[in-house]
Amino acid sequence: MTAAATVPPSPLPEDRRVLLTRLVDGLDGNSLWWLSGFAAGLAQGTPPPSLAVIPGGQAGNQPAQNRLTVIYGSQTGNARRAAEQLATEAEAAGLPVRLLRADAYATRELANERLLYIVISTQGEGDPPDDAIGLVEFIAGKRAPKLPELKYAVLGLGDSSYVEFCGIARKLDSRLAELGATRLQAVGEADLDIDSVVDPWRAQALRDARANISETAAPTTSNVTPLRHGTVYSAQHPFNAELLSRQVISGRDFKGPAYAQYGTAAKHVHHLELSLEGSNLHYEPGDALGIVHRNPAELVEAVLDVTGLDGSQSVEHDGHGRPLGQWLAEHRELTRISRPLLAAVAERSAHPELARLLDPAQKSELAAVFEDHQLVDVLRRWPAEWSPEALLSTLRPAAQRLYSIASSRKRVGEEVHLTVDELRYHAHGSTHLGAASGFLAALEEGAQLPVYVEANERFRVPADNSRDIIMIGPGTGVAPFRGFVQERAETGAAGRNWLFFGARHFNTDFLYQSEWQDALRRKELQRLDLAFSRDQADKVYVQQRLRTRGRDLYDWLQNGAHLYVCGAIAMGKDVHAALLDVLREHGGLDEDAARDYLTRLHTEGRYGRDVY
Repeated sequence: MTAAATVPPSPLPEDRRVLLTRLVDGLDGNSLWWLSGFAAGLAQGTPPPSLAVIPGGQAGNQPAQNRLTVIYGSQTGNARRAAEQLATEAEAAGLPVRLLRADAYATRELANERLLYIVISTQGEGDPPDDAIGLVEFIAGKRAPKLPELKYAVLGLGDSSYVEFCGIARKLDSRLAELGATRLQAVGEADLDIDSVVDPWRAQALRDARANISETAAPTTSNVTPLRHGTVYSAQHPFNAELLSRQVISGRDFKGPAYAQYGTAAKHVHHLELSLEGSNLHYEPGDALGIVHRNPAELVEAVLDVTGLDGSQSVEHDGHGRPLGQWLAEHRELTRISRPLLAAVAERSAHPELARLLDPAQKSELAAVFEDHQLVDVLRRWPAEWSPEALLSTLRPAAQRLYSIASSRKRVGEEVHLTVDELRYHAHGSTHLGAASGFLAALEEGAQLPVYVEANERFRVPADNSRDIIMIGPGTGVAPFRGFVQERAETGAAGRNWLFFGARHFNTDFLYQSEWQDALRRKELQRLDLAFSRDQADKVYVQQRLRTRGRDLYDWLQNGAHLYVCGAIAMGKDVHAALLDVLREHGGLDEDAARDYLTRLHTEGRYGRDVY
């Protein structure tokens, strides 16, 4: 038994105590820490900071000529963390600085900026993160002002397993120069090994900021006293959560009329329940759980087999000595390939076909290789001689995977639930499996799983619980909406909930079917539209259901509903196109007006997307 913490009696009047309780209910850990620092600053006689200034509250009062503005656009949190570190170091150097998320930045201020740093991730094949869509469209559009007095730098974060690596950062960098701004340093392009690019880029950015901000600028003082206690878990320091339960929720083999046709499941989807007891980890529906996985033995053995290397051989790399097999199992990316990897293989193999694929003119062919080749396919197709040291230097560090959380703490307590599609397919003469999904699918109850929470502030149920919500989540994209419905039920939200779900077959792929049916009976879910693409001759997808229900969908949006989409990037684009069709048909809007409508929903926080 642990001793309970002693909390002194509240000095607040009862009405204020009730208001405070309502204020903190449901806030995540970051929000609570910020609130504690805000209160501490007030207690020290410091005026409240502007919410747009993190940190360095005085920066907002500085004229544009004497301050640094840092804007970030982030999908998974990496760009946000890089921007926060840059702003923190600038403040520590005595520079007036303000830090804003892209959707909190007033674009009318751009014409008056003198020193601007943008830190932005690229989503999928060259798309901006959701919180930066409005800013990117403004800078790229006709309303963007000329910027002859602006000095700027852009830092891009991306994944070189996509053809358009850091594409948005490059586009912003070029466009700002086109508008007359002065580039202070080349655009940074950070891959999975983020620090190797971010650290030198940030160092140069700080030197440039010191050189370009007037020495007469008033020194900054922090208005927020951070009060951080306890352990903060991250990818570098995860919490070991116990696996309480794992069950397959696809391929139920109902012996109905379609049994012979649909009896064999093409997918294996697992529902996992993990204990967070003792972690003090907090999450909100819409957040993601980071998984620090170990590459399955099959993947490691395949790489060792094709290279002819000995997994037990000790290898020194990056100042560490480990057996090669351990390097491959725990510290290297073995499934996702990238352009730098292919370039290294091309150099060692001297194969003309691979060199041709890397030509910028062969984007579509290269994209096809990225789509269906894993590392072992590349090593087999273009063989070369590898030493352990050369192989480790060529492979990227292991990328941690994020899974949408499929539960609400208000219903499940100190647990977190996941919906995991086990990736396993046959290609190029062999069976392929996913690194993280294969790892998770093999876990037994009682196993310890290293995890951390990645907040997704733009993918939350509405603060106003009277608002209706529309959720579009085919396949495992339905995961966060299980948490949304649980959250709304537990808080007694008055708004209606409408779910669009799609999959291949009703019999084998209707994830959480009984839960959705129960939710409908209990009035926790008001509408459910389904699309099972392979259950009839003509394929039907969720985007077609959206068009069919277009009149009601438009009416819900016009009455203030929030719209959410979760799932594959390609699906997200198809859904976006369907929404434009709905707005044109039922709202009488032309193409530009329909796009502006959805952009406005993004800006207002009423159109959230979690696509991957």
